[in-house]
Amino acid sequence: MARQHARTLWYDRPKYVFMEFCVEDSTDVHVLIEDHRIVFSCKNADGVELYNEIEFYAKVNSKDSQDKHSSRSITCFVRKWKEKVAWPRLTKEDIKPVWLSVDFDNWRDWEGDEEVELAHVEHYAELLKKVSTKRPPPAMDDLDDDSDSADATSFFARALPYSPAAMAFRCQRDSYAREFTTTVVSCHPAELQTEGSNGKKEVLSGFHVVLEDTLLFPEGGGQPDDRGTINDIPVLRVTRRGEQADHFTQTPLDPGSQVLVQVDWERRFDHMQQHSGQHLITAVADHLFKLKTTSWELGRFRSVIELDSPSVTAEQVAAIEQSVNEKIRDQLPVNVQELSLDDPEVEQVRGRGLPDDHAGPIRVVTIKGIDSNMCCGTHVSNLSDLQVIKMLGTEKGKKNKTNLIFLAGNRVLKWMGRSHGTEKALTALLKCGAEDHVEAVKKLQNSTKLLQKNNLSLLRDLAVHIAHSLRNSPDWGGVVVLHRKEGDSEFMNIIANEIGSEETLLFLTVGDEKGAGLFLLAGPPVAVETLGPRVAEVLEGKGAGKKGRFQGKATKMSRRPEAQALLQDYISTQSTKE
Repeated sequence: MARQHARTLWYDRPKYVFMEFCVEDSTDVHVLIEDHRIVFSCKNADGVELYNEIEFYAKVNSKDSQDKHSSRSITCFVRKWKEKVAWPRLTKEDIKPVWLSVDFDNWRDWEGDEEVELAHVEHYAELLKKVSTKRPPPAMDDLDDDSDSADATSFFARALPYSPAAMAFRCQRDSYAREFTTTVVSCHPAELQTEGSNGKKEVLSGFHVVLEDTLLFPEGGGQPDDRGTINDIPVLRVTRRGEQADHFTQTPLDPGSQVLVQVDWERRFDHMQQHSGQHLITAVADHLFKLKTTSWELGRFRSVIELDSPSVTAEQVAAIEQSVNEKIRDQLPVNVQELSLDDPEVEQVRGRGLPDDHAGPIRVVTIKGIDSNMCCGTHVSNLSDLQVIKMLGTEKGKKNKTNLIFLAGNRVLKWMGRSHGTEKALTALLKCGAEDHVEAVKKLQNSTKLLQKNNLSLLRDLAVHIAHSLRNSPDWGGVVVLHRKEGDSEFMNIIANEIGSEETLLFLTVGDEKGAGLFLLAGPPVAVETLGPRVAEVLEGKGAGKKGRFQGKATKMSRRPEAQALLQDYISTQSTKE
């Protein structure tokens, strides 16, 4: 059988070029990375031999390069010889073959000032015009003497078509669709790492299901993935892999079968509102105050836009809020269109870059008269569906940036409902109207601080009294134990200071008897140094020692009797030796 090329994706980064040979269930894998080329070969699940030999655009450090195998692909991490030098194309050829998916967006993840980044954008725009010409794939005569160039061309046309709509899933073509029927393409075993109810990471075993098309949006563009069902089987995660979407389920589905896909509409519409709201806020902030958006996050309870400014005033926030809500009331339409990479309109579209493994056309979301932006997410079709946008204020961001916090649509209603519930509860507790809540809480805080101060003073006096009582007790000697629920480290240290004995082991503890607390062991330096770590271990805590004292935190105060027995045994042993 003639050898064939493996489909290859590659991503350019400041230090590395990542090459992914997309071969599932590969065997006999051989990867040779040299300073100026890479040679790859393997067999796929059908026993077909795949072979790629690619000349690099620039020299690489082959000794500091490596490859990693998985059930779905072989990824090569190729270290650039010169860092932060962009590779506008994988090879030195003037064309990009149909069978090679290439990411031309290099600049957006790189450090640098705005002028440098903008220069990169213009540079790549020029490069796209030069390399976007599509020609037939190369003949494969050099791969196998029996191969025929026409057969090779037909293979690539059949197996790796250049599909302009490949990246537009049903959820992107119609964000309002709630269910549809499609076909299962493949189903492979997979694992999903999740966070359990106890906060610890858990690994779920299941399957990655690939559909002919999908109604469930895969994570990307700052937007989380959808949830939903396939034939009533819950989909726990959706991730994009090149031109496909992996649906993680815990039940397998038969390839070739027809299935009904349904989306969790409440989650989907919420994401549509937040994402379209972000586009609108970003455009208005830029128009009114030249505040550029550098990133954004669609969180579970609130959304955050990172603005490229060390500060944003309350007046600016109020002006942005007023303007975006005016545009919502104007019921401006939101349109989605697809442009080819070499379309002149692309250069006029706002955006921070394409995904690493982007293939096919560029998807552009336009708010009429306001903004046009490259985006893969799901959006409302009219700003009226946003209902309302509420700014919750700003926070200090990273690297002299400011985070603008907002809610859109139904989240505003839920926020108002929670706020009203809290207001009613406070009114009942504080016995005053909502307008007086803040003043009432301030008075309570002042009273609490005064009570705490008085309580602290009494606790210190009590510590001195307890120390004298212990010293004068007829049971003084050997091991002296004291536990008190109320107290702190200073309370224990005052007792130890007042007693000041180096002949008796003093074991003090404070805190909840069934929970966590603090402990202090004082007495003969040798005994304390020996017993301190052992006491901490019994109490399942940790501590440190210095000058005849060892103190720290304990997670299980209920084990104090065991610690006391340990001390008693030590004293008895020492007495026997004497």
